[in-house]
Amino acid sequence: MGVVVSLSGARDPQVSLAPLVALVQEDMAHVNRLILDRARSNVELIPELARHLIDSGGKRLRPMLTLASARLCGYEGDAHVRLAAAVEFMHTATLLHDDVVDESNLRRGRKTARLLWGNEASVLVGDFLLGQAFKMMVDVGSLGALRILSDAAAIIAEGEVMQLMTAKNTDTTEDDYLAVIDAKTAALFSAAAEVGGVIAGKPKSEQAALRSYGRNLGLAFQLVDDALDYSGEQATLGKSVGDDFREGKITLPVVLCYRRGSAEERSFWQRTLHDGEIGEHDLGEAMNLLKKHSALSDTMERARHYGAIARDALAIFPESKPKSAMLKAIAFSVDRPY
Repeated sequence: MGVVVSLSGARDPQVSLAPLVALVQEDMAHVNRLILDRARSNVELIPELARHLIDSGGKRLRPMLTLASARLCGYEGDAHVRLAAAVEFMHTATLLHDDVVDESNLRRGRKTARLLWGNEASVLVGDFLLGQAFKMMVDVGSLGALRILSDAAAIIAEGEVMQLMTAKNTDTTEDDYLAVIDAKTAALFSAAAEVGGVIAGKPKSEQAALRSYGRNLGLAFQLVDDALDYSGEQATLGKSVGDDFREGKITLPVVLCYRRGSAEERSFWQRTLHDGEIGEHDLGEAMNLLKKHSALSDTMERARHYGAIARDALAIFPESKPKSAMLKAIAFSVDRPY
């Protein structure tokens, strides 16, 4: 059994997504209805599999960013609802594909779709959801929003391939890993926030500010995920602690620990992550090494750095409820326990 590495002191237990949830509650009700409607199909397996993942929960942070950024920019209309639903479908499709590539068995505390229906069905339903996402983008009729989200889809796919190339590779550098999460995670956060400004017809400077906000929030969010995989609790995370370790993923805590370790410690990481030879007590040893070399606390420090950049990006906007809620989303992303 592994030890739980506490990150207490790095988190504020009061941080919450509640202000953001309250801000977009009415719009999210429309988004959720649209998601369920667009997940329908005469092919019985498609809605069954899609509903399994959609109903399993999740923060819905990405679509909420689209709704909040539109509110921040004073948008009046309903295009933001369709774009938010498209963003969530893109994210859901990515999760389905991710679980196949990573051979994951648990997602948000439930068995993964690939475990229940198989890899082929998971990939194909993910493709269906991507198709539905693009149909909703076209329905909006904004070439700017379509360009941003389609660019993000291509970048995310590149990020998936980049992750395959770095998988189990202990020579991965911090720059290499940041490039992966910039594409795989931050790209959709960035696009989700930026399209709100685009459909509101805001100037390029404000669109760029929203793009920066989303990108840096996404980087912070993923880095915290990296740390939580070695420090959280399964009941809270909705997944097994140490999944990244067991799957041979090279995340930032490992990159830092590997670089800082002795030859003997680097040999440990090569045996477990590169060669896949993991013993009963190796997760505990990995956690001890991460703590010894301050890899988790330094990963959290990196996350706070990107969170600060995201906060600065919003400085161009006047004070408002949407701005306050979006700032609090940064605090949650950095200090969250799950």
